[in-house]
Amino acid sequence: MALGVGIVGLPNVGKSTLFNALTRAQNAEAANYPFCTIEPNKATVPMTDARLDALAAIAKPEQVIKATVDFIDIAGLVRGASRGEGLGNKFLANIRECDAVLQVVRCFTDDDVVHVEGGIDPLRDIEIIETELVLADMQSLEKRIDRIGRQARADKDLRREVDAMENLMRHLNDGKPARTFPRAPADPIVNTLKDLQLLTDKPVIYCANIDENALSAENAQVKRVQAFATENNCDVIVISAKVEAELAGLSDAEREDFLASYGLKESGLEQTARMAYHTLGLASYFTAGPKEVRAWTFRRGWTAPKCAGVIHTDFEHGFIRAEVIAFDDYVKHKGEAGAKAAGVMRVEGKEYVVQDGDVMHFLFNV
Repeated sequence: MALGVGIVGLPNVGKSTLFNALTRAQNAEAANYPFCTIEPNKATVPMTDARLDALAAIAKPEQVIKATVDFIDIAGLVRGASRGEGLGNKFLANIRECDAVLQVVRCFTDDDVVHVEGGIDPLRDIEIIETELVLADMQSLEKRIDRIGRQARADKDLRREVDAMENLMRHLNDGKPARTFPRAPADPIVNTLKDLQLLTDKPVIYCANIDENALSAENAQVKRVQAFATENNCDVIVISAKVEAELAGLSDAEREDFLASYGLKESGLEQTARMAYHTLGLASYFTAGPKEVRAWTFRRGWTAPKCAGVIHTDFEHGFIRAEVIAFDDYVKHKGEAGAKAAGVMRVEGKEYVVQDGDVMHFLFNV
């Protein structure tokens, strides 16, 4: 399961610079003018997870395979993007394909880097982006209402869906994102939202991009973004895209020293990937053996058969049982044999809810 995070924001806020740094691949042009990104850039990057190193030290596998995150650098949106201004329509479609949105907001001042709105105001920038996404969602919803409206006169189920969509339309018309629209699992709107993939129904992480000199100091603009994110139940991360760009070309040892000089323990890549996992309710379980140690991504709350299906659909369909060792137990007893001898390896059935860090072996029958 690859996680797709779309990097969005106004032009010249540092999106492409951040993308280059996060992926360690300078394949997205970062220039000081709007629309320098013409095609969305996508890169798959590995998730840093120290637990994999601990497992590998014990299992001594031929290879270690990390979980991955897909970062998509989407061209800068501007006022009127929902009406096609700038390169709006095309890039709104690119956002629709992502699982989460990382909205970069500029919290630094630089006279050499032009801001399309004429000055630094991250909350104004957030409002512009949110408004354009809400307007685009209203267009999508209106088309669906028009398409099934006539059929709904003779179909009670469709009538309920139309009623729910009209309620959602009023919600959007008030300037509120779809993700804040109240819903229960059985509500007709749930399937509608799944089909439409509305832009404002996606989880949002606000990324406050600051100057490198502000990493160890308080920043009034960052505080405003953090307060806004808290009020709207969203995650926020603070990064200096400029620092991340400098990190991209360093060796591991050099990176550690460079981060330490700023009082940091991890890079923006590690922070952002972990935050994306948290925002989407994702976790990792592991398989460990002489051929490979591997992290597999799953959604919290999934049962063992569903998690087995991440490896292969046959594992889910023919699931019999799972042998499970908690990560701490695996490390403490130095592997599967030691865990078995200590009696901490468990056999779990179809109802078992997999936990983050479980080391698992699935038994199945095709």
